[in-house]
Amino acid sequence: MHIVVFGAGGVGGYFGGRLAQAGENVTFIARGQHLQAMLTEGLKVDSIKGDFVIQKVAATNDPTKVKDVDAVLICVKTWQLSQAAKAMMPMIGPQTFVVPLENGVQAPAQLSESLGTERVMGGLCRIASHVVAPGQIQHNGIEPYIAFGELDNRISSRSKNLLKCFERAGVRAEIPPDINVAMWKKYLFISAVSGIGAVTRAPIGLCRSLQGTRQMLEAALQECYLVALAQGIHLHPESVTETLVFIDSLPPGTIPSLQRDIMDGRPSELEAQNGAIVNMGYFHNIPTPVHAFIYNSLLPQESLARGLII
Repeated sequence: MHIVVFGAGGVGGYFGGRLAQAGENVTFIARGQHLQAMLTEGLKVDSIKGDFVIQKVAATNDPTKVKDVDAVLICVKTWQLSQAAKAMMPMIGPQTFVVPLENGVQAPAQLSESLGTERVMGGLCRIASHVVAPGQIQHNGIEPYIAFGELDNRISSRSKNLLKCFERAGVRAEIPPDINVAMWKKYLFISAVSGIGAVTRAPIGLCRSLQGTRQMLEAALQECYLVALAQGIHLHPESVTETLVFIDSLPPGTIPSLQRDIMDGRPSELEAQNGAIVNMGYFHNIPTPVHAFIYNSLLPQESLARGLII
């Protein structure tokens, strides 16, 4: 398969790098100094699973130059999805399919509007990684995991072919029985730890150890769980407890990407994570006070980061 990784940051750089390391046909869509470093010095990945370097990287900032694409892994931020969908149109052939790996649950619907439902899968990943320098990714926590599947949960040949690529790369990958449930389980986790971490500016180890912020974490998980049920997503009754156990297993210094962006004054995925839960809760008449507190507390800084100065 020819796999295009659209966005070569912490997620795309790691998973695309592992595929390329295994000899898969991978092209990265990147930009700026990160792209130039990849082209001249290779892609460097420092990982708790073993460091590696891809010496010869196929990468470009011009999607019109990329042909015969089987699959696109979309690894940009949620607020960049619309722009990415437009940019990738020249790469999309009759059989091309796309797998969004964004945090949140709205990406498949957003991409379907531009690309057509038949080209879009559901997807998610788990990893703690980020760009530490141009051309260099650091993976410092969480066992890398990726999951994807057809939105109607049928097992397709294209999903099985992509799964084989990740298996050859030694990446833990799965086609879950219900991709929407799997995405919401990730959403349950990421919206809570990202939001609490961004408000407190503290790593997860401290947030989970203090009584007050731990109670906020549990309440945020419960709010998202109730919203999921109202959305028709059949999460397991123990999902909140299981997610809290997973949070307790994280390296204490873990800082989610939304929190990192907020702390660095960059645009973040606030709308797609905590904001979306608040909006869905309002629609279903479900109170979401913790997520509302997080969202409204962070919205002024988010507005400044986007240049929305009143």
